[in-house]
Amino acid sequence: MIQSDIDLQPFNTMTIAARAKHFCAVTSLEELREALAFAREKSLPILPLGGGSNIVLTDDFPGLVLHLGMRGLEFEEESAGVRIRAAAGENWHQLVMRSVEAGFGGLENLALIPGNIGAAPIQNIGAYGVELKDYFVQLTAVEIASGDLVTFTADDCAFGYRDSVFKGAGKDRYLICEVVLRLPNTWKPHVDYPALQQFFAKEGRALDQLTPAAIADAVIEIRNSKLPNPVEIPNTGSFFKNPVVSEAQYTALKESHPDVVAYAAGEGWKLAAGWLIDHAGWRGFQRDGVGVHDRQALVLVNPGHCSGQQVVGLAREIAADIKDKFGVTLEPEPRFYP
Repeated sequence: MIQSDIDLQPFNTMTIAARAKHFCAVTSLEELREALAFAREKSLPILPLGGGSNIVLTDDFPGLVLHLGMRGLEFEEESAGVRIRAAAGENWHQLVMRSVEAGFGGLENLALIPGNIGAAPIQNIGAYGVELKDYFVQLTAVEIASGDLVTFTADDCAFGYRDSVFKGAGKDRYLICEVVLRLPNTWKPHVDYPALQQFFAKEGRALDQLTPAAIADAVIEIRNSKLPNPVEIPNTGSFFKNPVVSEAQYTALKESHPDVVAYAAGEGWKLAAGWLIDHAGWRGFQRDGVGVHDRQALVLVNPGHCSGQQVVGLAREIAADIKDKFGVTLEPEPRFYP
């Protein structure tokens, strides 16, 4: 059912007050196609919303907001592992925990990432050395212009660091309905990330004796110790991508800042954006109800339920300061609408 003039504050984890000219909660492919037909008839722009954890609303939306609530989660065991088929409206963390509880390893490093399944491929979500693409098989999406179903393989998705075709050539052209993953029988723990190694060293746990459940529990504890719960403190999780710089730029930065946190990334180096923001003096900064989390500088918070313009304004101010101090360009992770 198409509704009009709907408050979007309950539908975004930044709790930004904005209104949708039209709004429709869809729970099936048929309902989605009907809503898209309405939008085409009225020449309305489309804004898809799932968990609302990767979006900053900068104004009222003049078109049709689609709340994608399709549900369905299936685990199909195969000779080489298990195939997971998940509808776009399923919660990502719950999928991870279902797979871990069933004894299937692979997704445990991605525990507690906010949002729903439908948004996961767009961002190629990742954490602690693992990315969605590592276990991705295919997805099914609806083409907005025609209502047709289209299947995308991993190659079609052109996955990159927090990137995919859906942020490039396919931007605003498709709505993801279902994602298929495959977890192999030959599970190998991914615990190269320093935070995980430090956690297990403190506990005295041998890395070669870990289980997927143990790693998931560690990831959850680490994330809870650093990242605010959006139900308690409005936020979108990590606000900036970790920037990748050249070997020469990293070497120069290392000379002037010996304690810079960075990781080898192909031919370059991935810098910890949180370290840059922290060392520029922004951690804990607050102004007029919006600010930077006091335990994790990578997270912008909105306890005052401020406008999207205020959030974006602070983000741009931080990015400009990081560019000035370190010569490094920060890119936001969440998308700004409209």
